Amino acid sequence: MTLTAVSLDWGVRLLYLQSLGMAAFTAYLIVLDLTSDDVNLGVAASLTVMAALAAVVVFLVARALGRRKVRARGPAVVVQLFLLAVGGSRIQVGPLWLGILLLILGATTAVLVLLPASGRALGVD
Repeated sequence: MTLTAVSLDWGVRLLYLQSLGMAAFTAYLIVLDLTSDDVNLGVAASLTVMAALAAVVVFLVARALGRRKVRARGPAVVVQLFLLAVGGSRIQVGPLWLGILLLILGATTAVLVLLPASGRALGVD
């Protein structure tokens, strides 16, 4: 592994971590769907499916970026923008610690993916 690939590799690891987090959130939603008495099944199922799809998409983006596919760089940054938006909303309505954590995770991952060294590892420069 070359020195230029280190930043990209850490960005990919953080994307995998985000995918794992979305998978855990999906599992939590499934438990809520199955155990809640007053649940609108259509709304609950659609939210759960969307969370599962998000986990899969983030995983696929991480895998493509890990395989040095330059076209995965844009979607990786878009995922981070969504994460920053969710972090900002968590800061406003709580819990504060989760919002701060999501903002740090999103900003760090975006910076790692966009660093010039990551671009060199992808063959952009």
